[in-house]
Amino acid sequence: MNLLRDLPDAGASEITDALVAHPGLRIERIVSFGQASPEGFWYDQDEAEWVVLLAGAARLRFEDETQARAFGPGDWVEIAAHRRHRVEWTDPDQPTVWLAVFYR
Repeated sequence: MNLLRDLPDAGASEITDALVAHPGLRIERIVSFGQASPEGFWYDQDEAEWVVLLAGAARLRFEDETQARAFGPGDWVEIAAHRRHRVEWTDPDQPTVWLAVFYR
């Protein structure tokens, strides 16, 4: 299998594929194509998350930071449980592919 080949069409909405799921661990591939979090929406997750951007470009915003962080291929971040964050922007001209690892 290849995370960057045969990508689903995410033109209408972001696509999340669960790759691995075990108690306390979940790994997902997320494909975005110009999507962003709705205005005023913040993720507030019970799990910690480690996420890496594999392709495309995005901006991720944390509630406790004044500026959004720009992400390109290879950039990653660890997000503590309940650290509020949102996707401010993903590239509308090419797929943005994330690999997200959720854990407790």
